[in-house]
Amino acid sequence: MHKIILFLFVSSCLHMHSAQASQVSGERTLIVYLSRTNNTKTIAEIIHQEVGGDLVALELENPYPEKYKTIVKLVAEENESGFLPALKTKVDMDKYDIIFLGFPTWGMQLPPPMKSFLAENDLSGKTVIPFNTHGGYGLGNSFKKVKELCPESTVLKGFSIKGGSERDGIFLAIKGKRRKDAKLQVKSWLNELKISTPK
Repeated sequence: MHKIILFLFVSSCLHMHSAQASQVSGERTLIVYLSRTNNTKTIAEIIHQEVGGDLVALELENPYPEKYKTIVKLVAEENESGFLPALKTKVDMDKYDIIFLGFPTWGMQLPPPMKSFLAENDLSGKTVIPFNTHGGYGLGNSFKKVKELCPESTVLKGFSIKGGSERDGIFLAIKGKRRKDAKLQVKSWLNELKISTPK
């Protein structure tokens, strides 16, 4: 059975061609995500509905401040210095073959908590699948960074979708009709990867 990891948050990661079929075992699947305005959480929940497994929110030992401008400044400093915030969330990675890693784009980069998660957990031999929400400016270098940090993993094609824009006071945007549309896009992405759940 292929080892697959879906990531909702790497140099020279291996890529599985979309033509290769993968059978996802819910018992061996982890969906771990970082979400501030609940848009990434929404996508994580949609993926969970499709593939099963364990759904885990990434939490910090010392949560970020609530004020938008304060967190933007703090994250910029962490990115510049390479500081990795301590995580409250601990996961037994031996239990999983498949990990979905979800995260928003922060400062056009992979959020520091996701860098912490990748630094703390050995994903060698597993399959990683990233997914992302953003405020309209896209991925930045986030998927590339995931590949750099997972050199011994099989990293599949990620999924990215526009969420809210906290800067503009738009928080949870993937709801109602947009959530239905997002679900269709997620299902199409999973089908493209040839990922299916056990019947």
